[in-house]
Amino acid sequence: MAKSNILARTGNEAMAEAMRQVNPDVVAAYPITPATEIVQIFASFVADGLVDTEFVPVESEHSAMSACIGAASAGGRVMTGTSSQGLALMAEMLYIAAGLRLPIVLSDVNRALSSPINIHCDHSDTMMVRDSGWIQIFSENAQEAYDNMVQAVKIAEAVKLPVVVTTDGFIISHGMERIEILDDAEVKKFIGDYKPEHYLLNFEKPITVGALDLTDYYFEHKRQEIEAMKASTPVIIAVGSEFGKKTGRSYGLFEKYKMEDAEAVMIAMGSTAGTAKVKIDELRAKGLKAGLLKPRVFRPFPKEEIADALKGAKAVAVMDRSDSMNAQEGPLCLEVKAALYDKAANKPVLNYVYGLGGREIKPEDIGTVFDDLFEASKGKEKPGVSYLGVRE
Repeated sequence: MAKSNILARTGNEAMAEAMRQVNPDVVAAYPITPATEIVQIFASFVADGLVDTEFVPVESEHSAMSACIGAASAGGRVMTGTSSQGLALMAEMLYIAAGLRLPIVLSDVNRALSSPINIHCDHSDTMMVRDSGWIQIFSENAQEAYDNMVQAVKIAEAVKLPVVVTTDGFIISHGMERIEILDDAEVKKFIGDYKPEHYLLNFEKPITVGALDLTDYYFEHKRQEIEAMKASTPVIIAVGSEFGKKTGRSYGLFEKYKMEDAEAVMIAMGSTAGTAKVKIDELRAKGLKAGLLKPRVFRPFPKEEIADALKGAKAVAVMDRSDSMNAQEGPLCLEVKAALYDKAANKPVLNYVYGLGGREIKPEDIGTVFDDLFEASKGKEKPGVSYLGVRE
């Protein structure tokens, strides 16, 4: 395995460190809490001459993604970062970046959307743009934030689609942890040189970018984008495996924790998975067969793989850190239930909307969910959707 360096870093610092090692051609960004530090730290790398990047400070997040689209269309390796309302302001341009098949990498620090004004973590921002055509990767901790950022560059350029890598605001973004990072040369070797196939500054092969596309070909071009997303699944797995051989930390579409004989299974993304693991260890010590499935990749959603992983479970709880505003369940639960329906898997699936606006999820809250699951597995009726930890 490649040599690693042990550091103490917050999630934001870990993502900025990965960006430094990638050394992109262009970073265009606008500050927003709690993601400001990522590009602020990276700007210091630019000022100190540690990277060759053209750093473009812009007047808004919409402008940031617009500049990224222009730079990527010209053939550059491009990265940026944002959060919450910033991602909302970028939303128009996110669809354009994906439709133009531009391998931009975006670090998104998950934060609640206003109103009311809130700067703390939930997943509403990322879920808002879940159908924008971007690959979405969630991180449990600072180590995964670093690892995912490095892998995202290789994935994006292989499949010609943009990738967003998320962490949980303040919980991970500002929490200091022990992480291992590769030597700079190893990261360069892993991601390789970027050689775009089509770009505006290739005057030998002129192309049109952003042309009007009406009823004659829009549908076909959208289908190409859809198929590219489907085709990214084996690439994500292959890149995660290759990264594992280099670091000892392999990645797939999701992580299974104590799932071999689990009867009650929780599904949770991001930092909550770490809390769940602590509680599951306690339950296992009492002889209760609890397990965790932690989705890492939300888009493309690995429906067949998740349905297969859940086939032994007697009851499932899906934890949503956002709400779909009465679309029956939260966004993650809707995906899980659709996957199980296709496999004719008849088992209780309970949805818990939790942690909105950064409200803490504690081990005892996790314990309450597993109490419900074990009762549901024995046939006791439970509410389909519960709002965990909210005052009535």
